[in-house]
Amino acid sequence: MFAIVLPPIDPVAVEIGPLAIRWYALAYLAGFIGGWRYCIHLARRTELPPRPHDIDDFVAWAVIGVILGGRLGFVLFYNLPYYLENPLEILMVWQGGMSFHGGLLGIVAAILLFSHVRGFSPWYLGDLVAVVAPIGLFLGRMANFVNAELYGRPTDVPWAMVFPTDPERLPRHPSQLYEAFLEGIVLFVLLAVLARRESVRRRPGLLAGLFLIGYGIARSLVEFLRQYGPMYGVVIPGVTMGQLLSIPMILAGLWIVWRANRSRPG
Repeated sequence: MFAIVLPPIDPVAVEIGPLAIRWYALAYLAGFIGGWRYCIHLARRTELPPRPHDIDDFVAWAVIGVILGGRLGFVLFYNLPYYLENPLEILMVWQGGMSFHGGLLGIVAAILLFSHVRGFSPWYLGDLVAVVAPIGLFLGRMANFVNAELYGRPTDVPWAMVFPTDPERLPRHPSQLYEAFLEGIVLFVLLAVLARRESVRRRPGLLAGLFLIGYGIARSLVEFLRQYGPMYGVVIPGVTMGQLLSIPMILAGLWIVWRANRSRPG
């Protein structure tokens, strides 16, 4: 059977003496920069808060929220017994191990706190963050692909790939690319188109709710094709941790969309 055999790629993109910069770190950096600039662009298109200078100040809050929440989420959701025995490794972020759902909770906390300090509704800022979030999701999944991690289950589809990190050397679904397409490209285009409509922008929370629904559905679908080891396995029969964590996302998104559509335009 034909399969695309991927060559091994060094996870370290740049190495200068003891300093090693990994592709995953570059993906985070590019995601934050791209999201920051696009947020400013969106903020300039309307008189509603937050203003561009608020976005400049919020970037540091977002970085802390995503990284701290992502790491703690990974520890709590995926491998708590191991980290209880090795607590110092919780700080070793450079070794990998970040949870999207934990990062989501972290950025939500950052949005709530920052909006309270600045005195405007968190729904407005939440909508902007939701529109730009797919940029980081796309880059993160592409970094997973470059690192040949989080690959899919064995398959005989024509585009099956053999990953260099797979000890079984089997043709597999490139599930990282599926997620990059659905969570990144599709979700970005959908939200970017809607964000151009002033009627949507004036219903605070609508874009944020649609993001939660879209990501939760995309993630849940691709989870059926992912290969799981002991750390990322099935929580209950037929349901993975990623799917389990996406259920409250989808429900929250539905409620937020319902609320936004019932509220008076801002």
